[in-house]
Amino acid sequence: MRHYHRAFGVYGICIRDGKLLVINKNGGPYINRYDLPGGSLEEGEGLSEAMRREFLEETGQEIEIEENIGVIDFKLPWSWKDFTDVHHIAVYYSVNVIGGSLNIPEQFEGQDSLGASWVSENDVSLDNASPLVLKAFDWLNSKTLGIDTITYEDWKVLQN
Repeated sequence: MRHYHRAFGVYGICIRDGKLLVINKNGGPYINRYDLPGGSLEEGEGLSEAMRREFLEETGQEIEIEENIGVIDFKLPWSWKDFTDVHHIAVYYSVNVIGGSLNIPEQFEGQDSLGASWVSENDVSLDNASPLVLKAFDWLNSKTLGIDTITYEDWKVLQN
C-alpha cells in the first residue's frame, strides 16, 4: 500500500539566451539533480512572496514575476519517514531577474540548494534533472503544462 507525502510549492522559470536557471538540489527526492528554484510557503506567506523569497535564497537573484503559468503535479516513489511516495504539486511562474548575482547560497536548515547555474535543454535528462525541470522545458516548447498528473513509477533517488 502506498502512502503519499503531499508537497506543495512555487517554482520559477527564468530563461536567458535559451538557457534555464536551475539549482543543484541537496535534498529530497530530487537530490543530486537539477531542480527549479522555488519551494514551500512559510507560515502566512502568499504564493508570490514565497516565489521571490525562495528564488533569492536559492540563487542569489532578485526577480519580478511576469505570469502565473499554471499548476501541475507529479507522483514518484520516495521512501521518507513513513511515506512510500511523494505527490508534488507545483505552481509555475515565469520570472525575470532584476538584481543580485548568482552565488553559493547560505546553508541553513531547510536550505536544499547548493547553488545555481544556467542549463540548456540538451544538458538535462531524466538521469540528472527533476520532473519540474523537464516540465519547464516542455512548457517552453509548447506553452502548456497539461492537466494530467505525471507519474514516474521507476524514479531513482540519487543518494551521495
